[in-house]
Amino acid sequence: MHPVRALRAVAVFEAAKGLLALAAASGVLLLLHHDLRALALRLVEHLHLNPAAKVPHLLLHAVDRLQDMRVGLLVLGVIAYVALRLVEAYGLWHGRAWAEVVAALSGAVYLPIELLEAVRRPGWLSATAVLLNAAVVALMLGALWRRRQGRPAAAPPA
Repeated sequence: MHPVRALRAVAVFEAAKGLLALAAASGVLLLLHHDLRALALRLVEHLHLNPAAKVPHLLLHAVDRLQDMRVGLLVLGVIAYVALRLVEAYGLWHGRAWAEVVAALSGAVYLPIELLEAVRRPGWLSATAVLLNAAVVALMLGALWRRRQGRPAAAPPA
């Protein structure tokens, strides 16, 4: 893949992560004034799951923790994450060196966590997360290396 197209693909990926986080946070905020535990219990019952089983228990525990969290901090955290992803996507789309650095660093920060998760719970989802993140880091390091060598990415071929 041409370097510019690769950078733009990563830009779309980063923007999608930001928008997905925004959508998820919006959904959580819409549910804040509802009894989340009752909603989660109804979902578990609707799916005919045992509330004491592992996954339903984890869902109920997460709902309880969400209700205990400080909503303001959660909202600020999501806003910061979304802003970072969208600004990073803009910079990558326009071939900015600072965005390549941000993408390489942010991807590198997540790699050890994703690798640990892949070892603890092997599966297609954890393997995909590791591979995608490693590919992003490799692409960004390659772009930074080309830039350092005085060969920034040229315009994409027609």
